[in-house]
Amino acid sequence: MANIVKVIELLAESEKSWEDPVRTALEQARKTLRLIRSIGVEDFEAIVTAGEVQAYRINAKISFDLEADESKTQLKPCGRKSALSGSLESPLAE
Repeated sequence: MANIVKVIELLAESEKSWEDPVRTALEQARKTLRLIRSIGVEDFEAIVTAGEVQAYRINAKISFDLEADESKTQLKPCGRKSALSGSLESPLAE
């Protein structure tokens, strides 16, 4: 069975450092997600007021494996013959 990975996007902010919003985003995601594979930080942004950094923001993508329900993922033949089951002739054939 092939693995299917889903990606969600999270925005996080901290007044401490760049690493803090990354940890915060991961901690929040772990509350509702299992099988987390990675967190990729795409954008960094610093909020500046009066020449001083006030907050650090990140835009992160978290990837995780989807858990398959075995009873739903096994496809069974429907017993119908496809209209395309015969051979098709190429319009370029001579």
